[in-house]
Parts: sequence; structure tokens; C-alpha cells
Amino acid sequence: MNTYNKLEAVLFDVDGTLADTEQDGHRLAFNAAFKHFNLDWHWDIDLYGELLQVTGGKERIRHYLERYMPAALNKSDLSDWIASLHKTKTKYFESLMEQGRIPLRPGIARLIHELRQEKIKIAIATTTTMENVTALLKSTLGEESIGWFDVIGAGDIVPLKKPAPDIYYWVLNQLQLTAQQCIAIEDSENGLKSALTADIPTLITVSGYTRSQDFSGAMAVLSDLGEPSQPFTQIRGIPFDKQWIDYKLLNNLIN
Repeated sequence: MNTYNKLEAVLFDVDGTLADTEQDGHRLAFNAAFKHFNLDWHWDIDLYGELLQVTGGKERIRHYLERYMPAALNKSDLSDWIASLHKTKTKYFESLMEQGRIPLRPGIARLIHELRQEKIKIAIATTTTMENVTALLKSTLGEESIGWFDVIGAGDIVPLKKPAPDIYYWVLNQLQLTAQQCIAIEDSENGLKSALTADIPTLITVSGYTRSQDFSGAMAVLSDLGEPSQPFTQIRGIPFDKQWIDYKLLNNLIN
């Protein structure tokens, strides 16, 4: 007997999924913070793509030191210093947001509004900081949009970052839903692994840095969520009868 799952919640990743924040947001903010700290480091587009294999900003700085600046690992207060550098970076990132320099990706605002109308829960599951999440939401969807989300799982709320499933387990627990009642929307291989390990069906919308990653196990791989006037391009998965993602299509996907 086939059981029918009604979609109860959509769980969104943030960086690369809601907005293409990496290349023209976080990367620029890291470089501004390095300058602020009088460091002669510069993360260009290719190097940043390589560093993105490590999730979490503080973890990324530490990885960069291990790989390229091992002498700096001898700082006595290394963890505090990394935290303070990262905090400065977050301030620069927020100011880019406030200037409206980072728009939402196609279909995101439309889908969020539709899910709210359909009374479907919406949540965020991300490794980025709460400050970054709220700055992005406020600058793109308005002050009140923070309250639209039933659960926001962000930053260091769980010990292990993606590809570990911890953030998704935490969000499911807060929502009091099973993995089968939800769908995750991600843009990266690490994000996909995280959601799949938590047994959540996952839709991928690739971003600039993730196009060539391995998305085995995703329900479908798309260029973006699409708009009626701006159809998505399907990269992998069963062909859809529609060219933009809406509630009905997501509900069909999990069945």
C-alpha cells in the first residue's frame, strides 16, 4: 500500500540557496576584514571556491592558516583572534546587505509567499551566523520577514556543521515533524549530504560555486527555482510539467 505524505514544511539553506551570497558577499567581506586587521591576505574567486569545501567561516579561516599560513597557528590566543576576525567580517557582510547589494535568487520570494498562503511551515537550516541570516532576510524581504519562519537553525547552535546532519535534526526536532513530511532546498554537495543523512528529500538549485559538485541522491537538480516569466533549467531528475517550483510541485516531489 502506498502511503501519501503531505508536505508540511520546506527547509531552506541560506548561502547560495536563498541568495548567491558567497562570491560577491562573504568573499568581499572576508577581504575587507583582512584589510581591517592589516593582513596582506586576499581571497580571489578561485581560492574562495576551494575554501568553500570547508563549511563555517571560522573553520574556513583556520583551514586557510593551516594550509597557507602555518606560522600564524602559533598565536597564543588563536581561537579568540579567529573569532574576532570573523566578527569583523560579519559586520562588513551586514553592511553589504544593508546596501541591497545581494538580491534573492529567482523564485525564492515567490515561493516563500506562496508557502505562507498555503499555511506550510518554513524553516532555515544553515551553518552561517544568525546575524547573516537576519541581515539577508531584512534587506530582501523586509523587517517583518524574520517572523515568517517557524524555525531558524543557524551558526553554532549545533556542534557539527554540514555535511554533518546535526542542523537538520535540530530543525526537525523544533518543528516536531518527521523527515518525510519535509523537503530541503540546498545548493551544495555538503548541504545535500547533511539533509540526506537526516533522511530529508532534497532539491538542489546550483549556485556559481557548486555547479560541478556531486548531487547523487537529490530529487532533482535545477538552475534555480524559476519564475513563470523566467523558467528554470533542469540539470538532473525526472522532467517536471512546469518550469517553476511551487507548493504543488514540491508536494508531488516527496511522493
